[in-house]
Amino acid sequence: MSKLFSPLFLAALMLPAAAFAQAAPAAPSGTKVGIINMQTAIVATNEGQRDFEALAKKFEPKRTELKGISDDLGSMKKQLDTQGSKLNDETRSDLVKKIEAKQKTLTRASEDAQSELQAQQNEIAQKIVQKMGPVIGKYAKDNSLGMILDATRAWPDGELIWANDAVDLTKAIVDAYNAQSDVPPPAKPAAAAPKPAATAPKPAVTTPKPAAPKPN
Repeated sequence: MSKLFSPLFLAALMLPAAAFAQAAPAAPSGTKVGIINMQTAIVATNEGQRDFEALAKKFEPKRTELKGISDDLGSMKKQLDTQGSKLNDETRSDLVKKIEAKQKTLTRASEDAQSELQAQQNEIAQKIVQKMGPVIGKYAKDNSLGMILDATRAWPDGELIWANDAVDLTKAIVDAYNAQSDVPPPAKPAAAAPKPAATAPKPAVTTPKPAAPKPN
């Protein structure tokens, strides 16, 4: 799922602070600080893995359609490159117009598909973020954390400059989210059956020839 996320997806993480605070239990004051990579956390949840995988499958026919348009465009361009000098003006002009029209079709279809994909990615992300708020708040309260920062975007795009791995709470929050979720872990692909060992060829049995009779 092209990159799965985009700046548009990140907008799903920027929920109103007041709404997030209402959803999460108030944490006690403290000096301990933690960080969470929210984008990673959303995708790593059982729910996120299930929903983003389903979305990728949903858009597979569209990817196939776009590839077909792209292949047609490539064929026409190749024809122009290899045969352009041999074509008369009218035929060459007609081919150029077809290429331009096909390019516009591909660009428009790609932009529409990307916009639709991003919108549906955002819907999934927002749904999970809303339910993750109380989980984060409870974790902060239970562990006496005074602050949790989002480490999704690296500095200078984000506020976090550096943090020790020991304060990364991403996995802990994902585990806590999955524990209260009714979504089971995604099924692991079945392991391929081991191939039978090659049977060693049996040695050829050579029948000994009878010894020649000794002369008297």
